[in-house]
Amino acid sequence: MLDIIVDKLESWWTSLVDLLPNFILALVVLVLFIIAARYIKKGLTKLFSKTYSNKELSKILTKIGYIAVIATGTMVALSILHLDKAVTSVLAGAGIVGLALSFAFQDLAANLISGFFMAAKRPFEVGDVIEIKDHLGTVKDIQLRSTIVETFDGNEVRIPNRILFENPLTNYYETKTRMIQLKVGVSYADDLEKVEEVAKSAITSLDGLVESEEVKLIYTGFDDSSINLEIRYWVPYDNYFQYLEGISKGIKAIKKAFDKNDISIPFPIRTLNFGIKGGESLEEQYLDMYEKLDK
Repeated sequence: MLDIIVDKLESWWTSLVDLLPNFILALVVLVLFIIAARYIKKGLTKLFSKTYSNKELSKILTKIGYIAVIATGTMVALSILHLDKAVTSVLAGAGIVGLALSFAFQDLAANLISGFFMAAKRPFEVGDVIEIKDHLGTVKDIQLRSTIVETFDGNEVRIPNRILFENPLTNYYETKTRMIQLKVGVSYADDLEKVEEVAKSAITSLDGLVESEEVKLIYTGFDDSSINLEIRYWVPYDNYFQYLEGISKGIKAIKKAFDKNDISIPFPIRTLNFGIKGGESLEEQYLDMYEKLDK
């Protein structure tokens, strides 16, 4: 029994001695690849800082390059140790695990990939005002998995990048201007040509409009008590409250101009007619009520 153990230990020692040069060589190769990965990381950081202004994308690409060099060095070291079968098994196992994880975390993967493409295409930047579905606000932070938007009521909304990548998105800072659509109604008795002239003149006289854009007025339809119209004009868009101020100024200017020119903005009025067939006049109802009280 002792001889068997001794023989086994001797065979292990012999194998270790035979493998020692390859082990040292593999270790040296791995260390060299690690050192090379650090220099490559610094080089990529400098390169991307000159070629790309997007810091998020530069960090992602630099990290991918660093990991790729380390992975290559590990594979070469294992090959020197004649562990090719182990390398094959590891790659096969990683593929199976990656496939399983892709199904389990497909939403996470979709968000990460979407974040990568958005970092490359840059549909918006930090500080831009964007609107996506029911969310409107200022972009506070862009991350790989999600984007943080601060709404104008002070709340922070974390929107998955997949939602931003797959759905229509409005960036109000792209042109730095925004159109205001002001809706109002006028009486059927008013002269529509006069209404158009007065309304356009009132809006045109406002300060702070985009001069290159024309003020437009469009009649949109007949309502129960008014003829509806829509006034369209453009304001600079440096922040959301500038847009709200443009709406407020437009409302006040239209109201003041309409009052000055005797143009009425009607409101719903309900008329009660007691004299219709089968009904009773209001006077007859009062007489009936007084007779009942006298009795």
